[in-house]
Amino acid sequence: MAAPQSEAASQPSVPDYMKDPNAVLGDVDAEWRNTRPPDYSKTRVFYSETKRRKHEAGSLPELVENLVKNWEIEASFKTRLSDWRTIDHETFTFAVNDLKPCSAEHMLRVGTYNAIISPCKYYDPEHSDFAASHKTFKRMMPAFAWEVLEVHSGPPVVSFKWRHWGEMKNDYVGQNSNGEKVTVKAKGQLIDIEGVTVAHLNSEFQVTELKTWFDSNEMFRQMDPDGSAIKKTVG
Repeated sequence: MAAPQSEAASQPSVPDYMKDPNAVLGDVDAEWRNTRPPDYSKTRVFYSETKRRKHEAGSLPELVENLVKNWEIEASFKTRLSDWRTIDHETFTFAVNDLKPCSAEHMLRVGTYNAIISPCKYYDPEHSDFAASHKTFKRMMPAFAWEVLEVHSGPPVVSFKWRHWGEMKNDYVGQNSNGEKVTVKAKGQLIDIEGVTVAHLNSEFQVTELKTWFDSNEMFRQMDPDGSAIKKTVG
């Protein structure tokens, strides 16, 4: 059962990044990748047109959703860790599927995709740096929306189920764990994955610890359901 909708909303000092999904895009003094804040307008439109949930304004699900969206913007596009407002710099860690937690510094170095995707026959983080990984997936799926489906507990330990989805508009081209080039042709496939996250927050609603569980291979199975891309791999 979801937590009461008004728990977090009743807090008097909820930060802007929990009220507005684009709050950190206004941080003009931050150091941004490509020298300026990214444009999320297409992703936000796609989200509003295809989301499953309509959260009540100020509700706990909406606040959690906004927090995570702003965290993703910072992790993907702010190049100076001191500019990240959504995390506790002293304690933040991130872990996927009970693997060893990584630090914010590690995520800043390798990128969000490389921090969450496990090596497989389609992709291997060891063969793709931050810039290459983002180019691979953002080119393939220009709008990759994210939403909270259910919230099961409120701060300071927030557990929630989420959905991440988009349309495969362009071909996927990556390098797998054998060092082979893999190409998957775009056919407008819908990529739709779900997972569960537990976020620990401090008294200022900054993230101190993120633990996420999901099957990263599910994205590749939906991209290439019959496995034909692997059979055509060229080294």
